[in-house]
Formats: sequence, structure tokens, C-alpha cells
Amino acid sequence: MKIAIPIVAGKLSAHFGHCESFAILDVDTSAKKILKRDDIKAPPHQPGLLPPWLAQQGANVIIAGGMGGHAQELFAQYSIRVVLGAPSDTPEEIVRCYLNGSLQSGLNVCDHVEGHECSH
Repeated sequence: MKIAIPIVAGKLSAHFGHCESFAILDVDTSAKKILKRDDIKAPPHQPGLLPPWLAQQGANVIIAGGMGGHAQELFAQYSIRVVLGAPSDTPEEIVRCYLNGSLQSGLNVCDHVEGHECSH
């Protein structure tokens, strides 16, 4: 499994569509272990670009702080599972918690903040 996490300054970015890069972590789900991490510079922001781009990187899951409904639908079309409301932490810590079933996902910031612009 490959998990994509949008990052800024080494931690999860609340705005996945405007992040600096994506940490792509290869994980062994049965051993609950991170095998490898690659950081890939994010492409220039363009609506609808990230789901196919991350699918090309082999991502099966994206863990983000928030995401608009249209973007979630696009990721689903590429068979990428979306996990929202993750805390601003290092990619390794987020993935460890995800694999152990202890990731504290909160509210989707894109659904509950009025006037908040989310990437679609």
C-alpha cells in the first residue's frame, strides 16, 4: 500500500491542493511497518490534477486535513481512499497511527469552516 500525505515544512498541510510536496510512504499493512518514504514536489495547483497525478505515483490512500466534496469524488474515481481530519504531524507519525487504527481524525475543515476555500 502507498499512502500520500500533503506536506508543508515537514508536517501535514491543512490545504492539500497547495502543499509544497507529498510524502509517499510504502507500507506493509500486515506488519504495520513503513518500508520507504519518497518526497515528491507537488505539481502546480490546478483543479482536478492531483487525483490522477497521485494515482500515477501509485497512491492507494491520501490522508489530509480537509478536502472538498468534489475532490473526494475525484479521488474515489481513481480508487484512492480519502482519510480526513488528520492532525498536523509528521508523515511517519500519521501513518503509524493509521496502521495501528489510532489515527485521531477530526472534522473535515472544508466542510465546517464557512468561507474556507478548498482545492477541488
